[in-house]
Amino acid sequence: MSSIPSHVAIIMDGNSRWAKLNNLSQKDGHKAGVKAARNAIEFAVKNNIKYLTLYAFSTENWKRSKKEVKSLMELFVDAMKEETPELIKNSVRANFIGDISRLKKSIIVKIAETKGLTSVYKPKMNLNIAISYGGRWDVLQAAKQIAKDFSKNKFEEKSINEQLFNSYLDTHASPDPDLIIRTGNESRLSNFLIWQAAYSELIFFRKLWPDFKGRDFRRALENYKKRKRSFGKRSH
Repeated sequence: MSSIPSHVAIIMDGNSRWAKLNNLSQKDGHKAGVKAARNAIEFAVKNNIKYLTLYAFSTENWKRSKKEVKSLMELFVDAMKEETPELIKNSVRANFIGDISRLKKSIIVKIAETKGLTSVYKPKMNLNIAISYGGRWDVLQAAKQIAKDFSKNKFEEKSINEQLFNSYLDTHASPDPDLIIRTGNESRLSNFLIWQAAYSELIFFRKLWPDFKGRDFRRALENYKKRKRSFGKRSH
């Protein structure tokens, strides 16, 4: 039987579908998604979850229309401005994982500012925002860095193991997720934390992300508590 997960990761899916169902614009759907994310962060802090990772924008999302990508990025900057004081108030440390280099310089500056402002205290919770993130990208960039360092004789071949590989991943500062939640009535990882999710418990919700409430988060935690996690070992 498992207790409270140390690390919860969430695939926040369904903003656009929610907007369509409610006769609202796509932007309104994403705004509602930001509100649901704020509620999830507050719930996680109150329930002693030490790490929370939110899948905000994937490497595949760059394929969306320029108009939607621009709107999402503007919303992302607005959310950082609005939510950073709340993160500070709740002693949450913000971190950003993904190929940040693909973002506009002004967004990169804002990310650095938010990271700086939330890194001056002992955190109650570590919040990872996955933006321009993809699991395959993460594995590839780690492999490239390992190859580069190996060519510089920084370590021997026999030193290359899971622990070393983990240290090169963009998520190296966090433990692997114990629990991954996905909303939106889809049952797949969609290129999210594919290395790190090897032994994660998975819970899928039919609800679209803007409708995900604290009671749903609690249901996921109650479900998680009933899971037996043996990590391949025989449990007695």
